[in-house]
Amino acid sequence: MEPSFTSVRLLLLVAVAISVPDCCAANKTVNNPPQGCGPNVDSLYYNLCDLSAIWGIVVEAFAGAGAIGSLVLFIVLLASLPFLTDPGKRSSMGLHAGFLVFTTGLFSLTFAFIVGRNFSTCAARRFLFGVLFAGGFSCLVAQNVRLNLLARRDTGPRGWVLCLGALGLWLVEVIINTEWLIITVVRYPTNTTIGIGSGPANAIPCNIANDDFTMALIYVMCLLLATVLTALPAFAGRHKQWRGEAACVLATGLLSMGIWAAWIAMYVYGNDQAAGGGPSWDDPTLAIALVANAWVFLLLHTIPAVCGFGNTEDEDLPGFREDLYPSRGVGYETILKEQSSQNMFMENKAFSMDEPNSGHKPVSPYSGYNGQLRSSVYQPTELALISKGINTKSEVQSYDIPRATATPPAQNGGSSPSSHT
Repeated sequence: MEPSFTSVRLLLLVAVAISVPDCCAANKTVNNPPQGCGPNVDSLYYNLCDLSAIWGIVVEAFAGAGAIGSLVLFIVLLASLPFLTDPGKRSSMGLHAGFLVFTTGLFSLTFAFIVGRNFSTCAARRFLFGVLFAGGFSCLVAQNVRLNLLARRDTGPRGWVLCLGALGLWLVEVIINTEWLIITVVRYPTNTTIGIGSGPANAIPCNIANDDFTMALIYVMCLLLATVLTALPAFAGRHKQWRGEAACVLATGLLSMGIWAAWIAMYVYGNDQAAGGGPSWDDPTLAIALVANAWVFLLLHTIPAVCGFGNTEDEDLPGFREDLYPSRGVGYETILKEQSSQNMFMENKAFSMDEPNSGHKPVSPYSGYNGQLRSSVYQPTELALISKGINTKSEVQSYDIPRATATPPAQNGGSSPSSHT
């Protein structure tokens, strides 16, 4: 019995020695992060740093740049508000601000499709995808209504009326998505998980078919179609200065429609048919669609609109030519009048008649000087004096500097000084 017991012990030791390296290798494979990720990074965020899944890094870069660009444009939009005087363009400031908020939300939602799946990320995907797109398309529909009225009557509705209209269109999608999320989530406990394929277990909000996710966005597709259709009547208006904005909205709607057709075809049909694809391509498809459509919003609608705020033509501003510099001509004429009045005052000698004649009043030899050059006074040169045969030295010495003398009472106070030879 003892040899047999010893042999059994040896077999158990050999089995343990063989199984331990396999277990350690398995744990190393599970805990080993992918290339580009640190050891402390949670497995939920591997797509943000995994160099083998390059799509996550590229989409992350475009989403971050778009979010920063949206915030910068929002600040520029608010800064240009005090300088905007055209009432037709000023009424759209609220819609542009709301449109930028929804566009920034689309860029931020992209990160929920890049990271892994859990209850929070899946719930955010299902609820915010339709809500953010509905807000952007609602603002575009309200913009088309404003442009149609401006193209026909050159006067549009007030800004708060347009904002209320866009808010009403947006709240419809909010209600639809809220009801759909509540109905699908409360069927199962929140801690229930279900495995999909060979991947890790996913929470119930992630267990939604691609067809159901797409069908829940029917109202958003209706808003997208309304964006394209309501932009066309603006081209038939009498006032042609608003056709540029209508063309930007129409281009935004058409390109967005192409992006939606592409991602829906891939999400519902293409991923299942592609070799090596399947459910693993669903998240990249939706993330790329979000980033592409959000950049279309910025490049084709927001940036041209913000640039158009500074290109206001002179003819469109009332009283531009008359009221912009109202004091330039008046100021120049005033200066001329003041100069002429000063010259008349200095050249006029009649005011001396009103003064009482006092007895021996000293008269300055420079009292007749009025500040102007007396170019008409003849001043003989030395050559002229020599030609006349006059002694230059004695003649020059005879011209003494005139001094002030007392004027007798019988004479008027003349301006010319008396001199002694």
